[in-house]
Amino acid sequence: MIVWVDADACPKPIKDILFRVAVKRQVKICFVANSWLHLLKSDYIKLIIVEQGADIADNKIVEECSVGDLVITADIPLAVRIVSKGALGLDPRGTFYDKNNIGAISDMRNFMSTLRNDGLVTGGPSSFSNKDSGKFANEIDKFIVHKISNKESNV
Repeated sequence: MIVWVDADACPKPIKDILFRVAVKRQVKICFVANSWLHLLKSDYIKLIIVEQGADIADNKIVEECSVGDLVITADIPLAVRIVSKGALGLDPRGTFYDKNNIGAISDMRNFMSTLRNDGLVTGGPSSFSNKDSGKFANEIDKFIVHKISNKESNV
């Protein structure tokens, strides 16, 4: 399993959590971005730099991810694409995207987008908070521990 990160829009506190997860749990984490990022030096952390442009990083993540991988993103259209490949998504606020919920999440995103375009709703999500970081840290750790436990029990 590889953890893929849609890194251009990933909040710094989430990157820091991912650094700790990579080292502590010895999990490969691959950051995909369209510019250089300062990352922790580790055998478990990799950076793929792609060209500038809309959806270039997303396309790379979709191309590279596999069944059972985890993709960190707040981008719902990207989440739809990776879930259709058999990967799971986790947004920086700690919500998982999977085959059971991605349709409803995508529909709600599209509905809210329509309301914003029509001027009926203004603004977006609340500011990213420490509570969000904490929820993300708990969810990714539970996920990784579960993956590791299942892998060891299948040996």
